[in-house]
Order: sequence, then structure tokens, then C-alpha cells
Amino acid sequence: QVKLVESGGGLVQPGGSLRLTCAGSGFDLDYYAIAWFRQAPGKEREAVSCIIGRDNSAQYSDSVKGRFTISRGNAKNTVYLQMNSLNPEDPAVYYCPTVPWHMGYGLDYPDWEYDYWGQGTQVTVSS
Repeated sequence: QVKLVESGGGLVQPGGSLRLTCAGSGFDLDYYAIAWFRQAPGKEREAVSCIIGRDNSAQYSDSVKGRFTISRGNAKNTVYLQMNSLNPEDPAVYYCPTVPWHMGYGLDYPDWEYDYWGQGTQVTVSS
């Protein structure tokens, strides 16, 4: 079955960088889209980036554009989120849900439409 495992979170100082990894199994990323969502305490879940396996095209929210980069890894079904210039608005639990892209994709695709989620990885930004 489809399984997603997020990793790479941790504590970083303001201005620092982290690379998150989403390792997927049980599906072929060529036919799926993977998004990165984040949720901070007391806030709604927010889509910050997504990549469509069909052509590796990527989208970014305004809040992370120019600082975060989503990419596909060499390992099958692996997606990275390189996060640079982290600031106090970025701490959250980060998730990488996936959905077959023919069903829909993009930053506006609602989170409740994603069938598969991992356990998330915590990102903390603090000096």
C-alpha cells in the first residue's frame, strides 16, 4: 500500500537551512503529485509547495517562494524540500501527502482530497 515517511526536520537558527525528505513507497511518482504541507499550533494546514511527477513541474506559496526548493531525488519516489533562510514563520510540522495527479493537484488542491499522509517531521526555528 502507499506509504510516506517524512524526515529531516530539526532545530535550526533563524537564517539557517534544512532539507526535508519524503520517502514514498507503494506507488509510482510518475503518476502522482506530492505536496508539502505544514501546520503550526493553532494555525490551519498550509500547502507550501508541490511537484507533479508527470513533468516535475513545481509550485510554491508566496510565503516560501525564493527560499524553498522542491525536487525529485534519484531514489524512486523520493522528494526533497530544501528550505533556506528559515524564519520564525516557518516552524511547523511538515507533511508530504500524495495523490494521483489525474485526480487533481496544485497548491489550491484541498488537503482533505489527499488520501495518503505520513507522520510529519517537526521544524523548529529558534536562536
